[in-house]
Amino acid sequence: MHPVVWIMRWLALWPLGALRALGWALGHLLFALARSRRRIVLVNLALCFPHQTPSQRWHMARQHFVVVSQALLDRAWLWHGSPAQLKRRLQVQGDLRPLQGPLPVVMLAPHFVGLDAGGSTLTQLHGVSMASIYVRQRNAALDEWVRQGRNRSGQVKMHFRHEGVKQILSGLRQGDKLYLLPDMDFGRKESVFVPFFGIPTATVPSLSRFARLGKAQVVTVVTRMTAQGYCMEVGPIWQDFPTEDFMADTARMNRELEALIGTMPTQYYWVHKRFKTRPDGQPGPY
Repeated sequence: MHPVVWIMRWLALWPLGALRALGWALGHLLFALARSRRRIVLVNLALCFPHQTPSQRWHMARQHFVVVSQALLDRAWLWHGSPAQLKRRLQVQGDLRPLQGPLPVVMLAPHFVGLDAGGSTLTQLHGVSMASIYVRQRNAALDEWVRQGRNRSGQVKMHFRHEGVKQILSGLRQGDKLYLLPDMDFGRKESVFVPFFGIPTATVPSLSRFARLGKAQVVTVVTRMTAQGYCMEVGPIWQDFPTEDFMADTARMNRELEALIGTMPTQYYWVHKRFKTRPDGQPGPY
């Protein structure tokens, strides 16, 4: 067993306040030491929040490192804690019925730090059987730990990204509930350029594609870190989606994401090089 797994099993026994305090300290340490990652965060924040002062963005970046570290340590109790811990720390807002019914649903689950907590809330507390697209970790032992943690309930059907979309679409047509994370830069080949905070951004049009070809409804599932743990928020079923215009659909997805980021800007995953792929002739910002 990887040493990280032993440590996380031990941390699962800690009170939440103590664990969050450790995450606070780890976040400040990483902010000081991880200079390349800090620069990525600051570049992203400068592009998306140009109205903020450099001092304000510096503070946002520092807080982002804190919540990323806290969310990482929270996997200890999410994946190894008792059912009683989960019930105390995981809350739900919104209507879960579309996720418990027979019709296919694509859940837009953007990269906020509570992403894994949202999956645990759905599967471990509310019995939702869902599908998810999985990217393997480089370390085999850690890869096994992540897969077991995310499928602790035994109710997650994992599709590996390199295997393509045929199985995903087949599952949707049979009523799957797909937990989809399409808001990362997967390169020019798989993307279209649509605005994100007013910047042409390489964006995967998979939400529109899966909804259309899988004949699925779309809901937004966002999980917010709170002092008590996490609150997963299920939005209403999207109306007039998908359309015949996948570019317009993908632009709408980014607008919805911008609005969500505005409610908790430090909890979005700014450590990713979201603007790495640029339109022809534009230099990269990193």
